[in-house]
Amino acid sequence: MSLENTTPRAHLALVLASSLCATANAGSPLKLPLPQGPLIAQAAPADAAKPEFRAEGKPVEAAKDDAKPAEQAAPPPPAEAPPAATGPADLMAPSDNVTINLIRLLVENGHIKKEQAEALIKQAQSDAATARIQAQADAQTTAVQVVKEAVDARIIPEVGPAPDDAVRVTYIPEIVKKQIRDELRADIAAQAKTDGYVNHAKIPDWVAKFRVKGDVRLRYEGNYFPSGNDNTGAFPNFNSLNTGAPFDVAGTTFSPQLNVDADRQRFRLRMRLGAEVDMGDGFTAGLRLASGENNSPTSPNQSLGASGGQFSKYAIWIDRAFVKYESIGEKTHFTATGGRTDNPFLSTDIIFDEDLGFDGLAMQLKHKLAKATPFITVGAFPIFNSDFHFSSNQPSKFRSSDKYLYGIQLGSDVKLAEKLDLKLAAAYYHFDGTRGEQSTPFTPLTTADAGDTDGTRPSFAQKGNTYIPLRRIIPNANNNFGTSNQFQYFGLGTEFQPIAITGRLDYNGFEPFQVSILGEYIRNLGFDRDRLDALGINTRAPQSAAGTPGHYAGGDTAWMLGIRAGAPALAKRGDWQIGGYYKHIESDAVIDGFTDSDFGLGGTNMKGFGLSGVIAITPKATFGIKWVSATQIAGPPNKNDTLQLDFNGKF
Repeated sequence: MSLENTTPRAHLALVLASSLCATANAGSPLKLPLPQGPLIAQAAPADAAKPEFRAEGKPVEAAKDDAKPAEQAAPPPPAEAPPAATGPADLMAPSDNVTINLIRLLVENGHIKKEQAEALIKQAQSDAATARIQAQADAQTTAVQVVKEAVDARIIPEVGPAPDDAVRVTYIPEIVKKQIRDELRADIAAQAKTDGYVNHAKIPDWVAKFRVKGDVRLRYEGNYFPSGNDNTGAFPNFNSLNTGAPFDVAGTTFSPQLNVDADRQRFRLRMRLGAEVDMGDGFTAGLRLASGENNSPTSPNQSLGASGGQFSKYAIWIDRAFVKYESIGEKTHFTATGGRTDNPFLSTDIIFDEDLGFDGLAMQLKHKLAKATPFITVGAFPIFNSDFHFSSNQPSKFRSSDKYLYGIQLGSDVKLAEKLDLKLAAAYYHFDGTRGEQSTPFTPLTTADAGDTDGTRPSFAQKGNTYIPLRRIIPNANNNFGTSNQFQYFGLGTEFQPIAITGRLDYNGFEPFQVSILGEYIRNLGFDRDRLDALGINTRAPQSAAGTPGHYAGGDTAWMLGIRAGAPALAKRGDWQIGGYYKHIESDAVIDGFTDSDFGLGGTNMKGFGLSGVIAITPKATFGIKWVSATQIAGPPNKNDTLQLDFNGKF
């Protein structure tokens, strides 16, 4: 529509409507073509027939009265002042809208009537209100669609009707709507790329179901032995004795011995790389590879320069391999895991090292109540399986010496207060077949000759448990009547059936920091002091003045108490944790091959403390320091201190 052929009043009305629409619906003003050149109202004489305008830059002269001389012309009467605004409903009151003020000035100068101007203003305001309502409705429809997309994509949860006391927001500015809309669409796109439900033609389904993670740790470790430790041959290395050829105890050489007097410094590496795949219907499969300079179940550390040195390559081991099934209901959660997996029980490292993997089957059931979530965990785990052809050099084979761990644990997570949580559990562990058994009497002629109970010796050990000789060797002329060829293996002297009470108390009153207290008490119900006193070859009191061996001096109890403070998780730069603990682990409370490999350099029959601190350099990288000091409880003196500096990066 061109304004060149419109009347000034129509032109003015259209300009007014455009201005009011722009004011009522910011961002969508009505665009109108305005004429070129100024639009200037000319003051007219009182007796003029009609007012004229100067438009398009061309002057139009008003009619003149020739009947009267100019000096006799009566002056025009003064224009009447417009009525003053009487209240907020007065549309002709001064306004911050330029167009409305222009209309008011035109009325004051008599070019249009007040009634006409008010009608134009009301109509324009009505049209603008209608446009604003429509714009808000369109924005609401768009917002609802975006939220629906976000709910379908699981970026935000679906919620039910708002409660009666909910606060309702009835108006959201357009700029806020646009920001919300853009952010939601960006989140949907990012989530789509993460979950892989877009671009199916480019990304195979099996790739999207994989989750890969891992970590690399660099460690400096210093091991220090103060003076006074017994270095006269009082600490045989039973792991070396039992994993090689049988040792001739009648020989003239020392058995393999533990280091108790020479300080050592090591630079160590730990690498772990794992993946899990979602198989659907609640099933997940997982695999993790790890470093390690030997097949120790408690340490994936690889000492740099070890394993032959000369920059030789390091070994990679299967550290985890499992299939897991999960069924998650509104209040009930059931999990079953088979293969080699993490420790399924609530415990501390005085019984199970944190790196220890469990082979077998574990199941856990949780049920959520109002302020507690009780749970039960059960499991069966093969520890050792006899060689299929044992003994390989005997036509008639020996019976199996298989070993198992059976465990059951009852516990609960309890909400004691708004910021106080307790996790408490009681467990019973039955280690079946782990006690060393003495053989049928025989006479081994060489190291290749096997005894029928050789399989009852532990295939891995650290130190601390009490051991007994397994072979009952018949003295005869072939062994110089017991003074030579005494080829011997050693087994654990007692049963292990520990009960464990484990607890953790978390206080979150110093948010974002958390303070936690950890504790565990263990007693071995299978402990047999009489057998250990009769057959044990270590963990004894000093011999008497007459030269007779001292009595058994070990014990059946272990406990620890620790505290930790700081961020619950090292999730961002600057997060930190500090902690400390005290441990007391008697010789035969738990199996020494499964306990913490750092405290006292691994094993049992040690007491002492540890202090640690760690800080997040980035969300994926941390630096930590740890100091551990331990002293042997029973037997010859042995004390050691350990310093560890760790840099850990995860992905």
